[in-house]
Amino acid sequence: MTNPRIPYQMSNERSSLAPPDGKSLIVHLVVNVEHWEFENAMPRKIITAPHGLEQVPDIPNYSWAEYGMRCGMPRILEMLASRGLPASTSINAGVIDAYPQCAEAMLNAGWEFIGHGIHQRSIQGETDEAGLIAMAKEKIEAFTGISMRGWLSPGLKETVDTPDILKNLGIEYVCDWVLDDLPVWMKTEHGPLVAMPYNMEINDSIIYAIEKHASPEMYRRLADTLEAFQPELEHQPRILAIGLHPHLIGVPHRIGYLKRMLDDLMAHDNVVFMNGSQILDWFLAADSEGA
Repeated sequence: MTNPRIPYQMSNERSSLAPPDGKSLIVHLVVNVEHWEFENAMPRKIITAPHGLEQVPDIPNYSWAEYGMRCGMPRILEMLASRGLPASTSINAGVIDAYPQCAEAMLNAGWEFIGHGIHQRSIQGETDEAGLIAMAKEKIEAFTGISMRGWLSPGLKETVDTPDILKNLGIEYVCDWVLDDLPVWMKTEHGPLVAMPYNMEINDSIIYAIEKHASPEMYRRLADTLEAFQPELEHQPRILAIGLHPHLIGVPHRIGYLKRMLDDLMAHDNVVFMNGSQILDWFLAADSEGA
């Protein structure tokens, strides 16, 4: 099947978009803040059980994730606040109840809240997907007092109906379709939806939890990406989304590489940091006829 939602187009054939404030590299920091349920199987593991006997509770893997909520999040919050950088949190709505101090800290920091389900499990296994998405949206909006505009599915997993459900609920962009360096328009039954660039290459979950690289790898990938983007930025803006998880990038042997990444990006004259809604508003103005 060809892509049923987004017509194919080579990146060099797209109409040029005017960069925001003349800055061609747009950096989107996405901190995934999740609720891993103690009473259920863990969504991902750092250690397997002896003899393959996997049971609940899964103390080591649960603790692996909760370390990020206890120790990793304060490091990330301080690092972004001290630099005055905007961010988006892709948040399980269950975090609001399970980790209220963390949710309040992100709200006070001015982060944008992007829907990410209720708990960290795939929506493909839900019997009422629309009800779950609506519940997550309602809970996040009640907490923030702000309309939720973006969505990132747990594990980036969707059903065939997800974009239609999102658009029908008034959500304006989705981060699951990691197929372009710029936003693109998606077809839904209820009108156009924006597919927002996310990243599986400069993403600590892929690099450290799945590919299991050494700590400097994420920093090296950023340097190589910037080198490749440099000539392209002369003709078209690029969005560099950086996916972060507090239990991965927030550990002591990796957090210093995030600091170096941010400081290197801030040293570039053509870089601007934006959250998801800021990128969306720029794209809607720059490509007003694209829908």
